[in-house]
Amino acid sequence: MKTQAKLRDKKEILLALDPLVKEWFFSHFKEFSLPQLYGVMPICERKNILISAPTGGTKTLTAFLSIINYLIILARKNELENKVYCVYISPLKALSNDIFVNLEKPLKEIKELAKKKKIKLQNIRVAVRTGDTATKAKSDMLRKPPHILITTPESFAIILTTKKFIEKFSTVEYIILDEIHALACNKRGTHLNLSVERLEELSNIAPVRIGLSATIAPIEEIAKYLVGYAKQDDKWKEKNCLVADVNFVKKMDLKSLSPISDLIDTTAKEMQQGLYSLLDELIQKHNTSLIFTNTRSATERVINHLKEMFPKNYQAVEETIGAHHSSLSKALRFKIEQQLREGKLKAVVTSTSLELGIDIGYVDLVILLGSPKSVARVLQRTGRAGHRIHNISKGRLVVLDRDDLVECSVMLKEALEKKIDKIQIPTCCLDVLAQQIYGMAIQKKWNVEELLNLIRKSYCYHDLSREDFLSVLSYLAGEYSGLETKHVYGKIWYDLKTGELGKRGRLARMIYMTNIGTIPEESFVTVVIAYPKDRKEEKIGFIDEAFLERLKKGDVFVLGGYKYQFLYSKGMKAYVNASVIRPPTIPSWFSEMLPLSFDLAMAIQHFRKLIDDLFRKNKSEREIKKFINSYLYLDKRAINAIYNYFYEQYHYAKIPHESKLLLERYKDENDKSYVIFHSLYGRRVNDALSRAVAYIAGKHGRRDIEIGINDNGFFLASYSPMQVEKALKLLSEKPEALKEILEQAIERTEVFKRRFRHCATRSLMILRRYKGEGKSVGKQQLKSHFLLAAVKKISQDFPILRETRREILEDLMDIKNATEILKRIKDGKIKTEVIYNDIPSPFSFNLITQGHADLLKIESKIEFLKRMHQKILEKISQKMD
Repeated sequence: MKTQAKLRDKKEILLALDPLVKEWFFSHFKEFSLPQLYGVMPICERKNILISAPTGGTKTLTAFLSIINYLIILARKNELENKVYCVYISPLKALSNDIFVNLEKPLKEIKELAKKKKIKLQNIRVAVRTGDTATKAKSDMLRKPPHILITTPESFAIILTTKKFIEKFSTVEYIILDEIHALACNKRGTHLNLSVERLEELSNIAPVRIGLSATIAPIEEIAKYLVGYAKQDDKWKEKNCLVADVNFVKKMDLKSLSPISDLIDTTAKEMQQGLYSLLDELIQKHNTSLIFTNTRSATERVINHLKEMFPKNYQAVEETIGAHHSSLSKALRFKIEQQLREGKLKAVVTSTSLELGIDIGYVDLVILLGSPKSVARVLQRTGRAGHRIHNISKGRLVVLDRDDLVECSVMLKEALEKKIDKIQIPTCCLDVLAQQIYGMAIQKKWNVEELLNLIRKSYCYHDLSREDFLSVLSYLAGEYSGLETKHVYGKIWYDLKTGELGKRGRLARMIYMTNIGTIPEESFVTVVIAYPKDRKEEKIGFIDEAFLERLKKGDVFVLGGYKYQFLYSKGMKAYVNASVIRPPTIPSWFSEMLPLSFDLAMAIQHFRKLIDDLFRKNKSEREIKKFINSYLYLDKRAINAIYNYFYEQYHYAKIPHESKLLLERYKDENDKSYVIFHSLYGRRVNDALSRAVAYIAGKHGRRDIEIGINDNGFFLASYSPMQVEKALKLLSEKPEALKEILEQAIERTEVFKRRFRHCATRSLMILRRYKGEGKSVGKQQLKSHFLLAAVKKISQDFPILRETRREILEDLMDIKNATEILKRIKDGKIKTEVIYNDIPSPFSFNLITQGHADLLKIESKIEFLKRMHQKILEKISQKMD
């Protein structure tokens, strides 16, 4: 049960602190921070607590201050035992190393202080255990266990299955989950959630659970995720958890900027010159700037252009700018982080890799190049500037088109007003469950009921059905006949009579420890022209797997400046047709794009409705601009741009919004029919809706339908008539049927094949490593191909098949909110309107042109948009006459 933590008096904390800790603290800090006034005492009092505060809000020190104090008191009395008192878990190895340094320093200084005062203290040991820890260091930990163990979710799960180390967990008193917001929303967090329950089962006392989070919502659910459930008198109850929500403290200076005065009537040269001049101006005015670009390719492009256009500023004897993203080697990333800490760089350009709390020293400006797609993310990123709690977080969002301008403007309003978008926590993931049950069976022999009760203590598995639980046990016990012929063998034994289970095979521990984890291995896919069998294959290039899983048969994409039509894939090869007349349907950067959050999408939809109402009431230009100025935090240039954008959409077509779903029909110059859905619900919802509508319309017309999607909507296209309105009507009449329709629609897709491999690998159907030998991603995919065919024959209800469907529909797509939209249509809360146009309306420009983005040079795209814009203005002028 969630309870708001109380602001405690400074005197209470002073009384609780050991004199040595007190003296050390005030030699470094003037006062206790707000998170410390909320959090230190509850931890002293052994109460579970979730501390949510901005980046740089002293959360980590708040969590550790009580623990260090407790250990110092024991060390004074010579009562420190040879055991682990505290387990700290973070999602990043780099963050673990930072924490180690940040703990060793105060402990060393307190020890020196004690020495001066001639106070004898036992040595408090801190150690890091991750995948990078040397074997000798791991052995040393067994002999002399650290009092504070710093680790990652994967290493933690391995430790829980390590016989000798488990003994050191017999009385763990504290567990800290750092960056909990970055873990809870994915399967790593699901895995960790169950691992924490396993730790509590091992310990003779219930450890105090401490969660540290940046700005997050819904905070109540994160608190439940942290502490889970307990069974009392045969009834499940939420465990108690205090919440210290101190997100309203840090001052923010956030603004949207455009590099040019007119986002439409411009040239590519003006756009590029304006963008990089603005970036250079911002960088030079500040000591250290951090620039987020959203994609790895954009990161490299920004650095290259800045170096070329301003060589004196960025190509001196020593580099003053660097790149940081996941494709770079660990050594290079560490070098950039170190240079940042030392203040040697004017700017670092990153995709998403510096979002989390790695220590990067003092940054005084964060620049976001393009929308970060969620309010929580904009706060997380801009919070990297002015990292200390009393500093101002200064952020600048640079926008390059009108959709981005509207999105970022509403996002800043939501951020400044502390309206945080909600994250979704995956639940009942059967692949993760299979991996965890296997680890638990290796740890000890279990009674089935005890095992199920332990699993249901976890927030992520509290609603796990007995049927799903038993189906996973059946898979692990090898009860699905036919799998052994595909070399998938039983991993546990399960006695129905006694209700007991345990590990099977001498290699169980080795198999588990070398295949643990939830992050799928990804690789590049070779693009090959599909020739007859007697001709040699011709390799074209490579695409990444995430891009391949988005492709459907018939999709056209660009590689190396040429168009190719996707036909099928086999293993790690994508076969294509090179003779293509049709324009591209999917841009190459699509797989790297972050999806717009549903809550932010609905906030933009609400803004659209407010503007539409003003136009419908015939309000003047001055009145509408005055409203935009009062509603959003914008300068005059941005207000004019937004007004003009909505003016053109209203007078040429109609403004879609939260109560109006606009369907726009038009034909291109090749007589191809398009239906554009102005469904600004975010890409995940649009992915679900577009596939379902296309599937139904395709079945009725017995033809494949081309799909294009982005955050603001989707289009369906075909050279044949499409009964799209009828398909939408059928869907909205039975919103509850969406799940069944989507399951049919995705069954033979690339995304299903790839995601099945991920789930099969997590559930250990496919072993990445066996007896010291690794299996390449290509071999894993090939095995997955045969396994998928086999399990479909065995049972459509096979647990890992069902998990693949759940992952696609709930984690990749957003079936929950897609269903909600259909319900609103059914209930009349959203009205659908169909309009017919000669050319697409302004709100659809980006959606229609995105497929051409790789083929068109930037100059061509800008000229194309200018021409389209001019035609719109002419049409409006004709209407007005």
